[in-house]
Amino acid sequence: MKQFRKWLYHTIFEAETIEGKLFDITLLSLILLSFALVMLESIRLIYALYGSTFYTVEWILTILFTIEYALRLYCVPNKRKFVFSFYGIIDFLSVFPFYLALLFPALHFLGVLRVFRLLRIFRIFNLVHFLEEGNVLMESLWKSRRKIIIFLFFVLLLTVILGSVMYVIENEKNEAFSSIPQSIYWAIVTLTTVGYGDISPITTIGKMFASLIMILGYAIIAVPTGIVTANVINASRAETTRTCPNCLRQGHDSDAVFCKYCAYELRQSPL
Repeated sequence: MKQFRKWLYHTIFEAETIEGKLFDITLLSLILLSFALVMLESIRLIYALYGSTFYTVEWILTILFTIEYALRLYCVPNKRKFVFSFYGIIDFLSVFPFYLALLFPALHFLGVLRVFRLLRIFRIFNLVHFLEEGNVLMESLWKSRRKIIIFLFFVLLLTVILGSVMYVIENEKNEAFSSIPQSIYWAIVTLTTVGYGDISPITTIGKMFASLIMILGYAIIAVPTGIVTANVINASRAETTRTCPNCLRQGHDSDAVFCKYCAYELRQSPL
């Protein structure tokens, strides 16, 4: 029984063996099929013709995904850690909405959450280094969070001021700017360079003021980009500039203790 659980674990959680790769590729194919069915069901004409077939196939896939989730729980050594891990939560959300849809049919389209399971493709095709780069980006965003929050608060305050000014300029001659909240909405749309066009100024002063806001919008967009970019550069430097005193090779992780090329202790003096 232990040998079976060990084999099952290597097959389901790893992709080094032929069985493991075959299992993962089959799983990804089923996930793509399920996601495609959910999208096709949202098209009324197609659903009217093949709705019953879609329903049957989706439940077959749901049962298969349920069995797969149960097998993961059966063979994983630390069940609690798996259940609350990123992939564990995604696996659970890929199954649970379909059972919940029996009570609340409107939740049926939450099946699109299964597309997140395609993140396993990084592990299957040995693209783990892309995940490492993603971790650098996430770490940079986390380190930038305070500056970004302050920046967003400033932008929010700025839109309130700009919207109020535009209300004063356009209110008497333009019914579109009927209130300050409406004007603030216009300021947000304009400052972010979205420009829906549903509200626009008609006075000369209003157009000039709007032009200034549009130009200001380009400058504001560059600010959070610069904040995150600076942290990305710092994170990259932390991972690539460490040099082994023995072999003089670079590319070590910031928390590495030993050189990954010659196993020399990085904190040890070469003398």
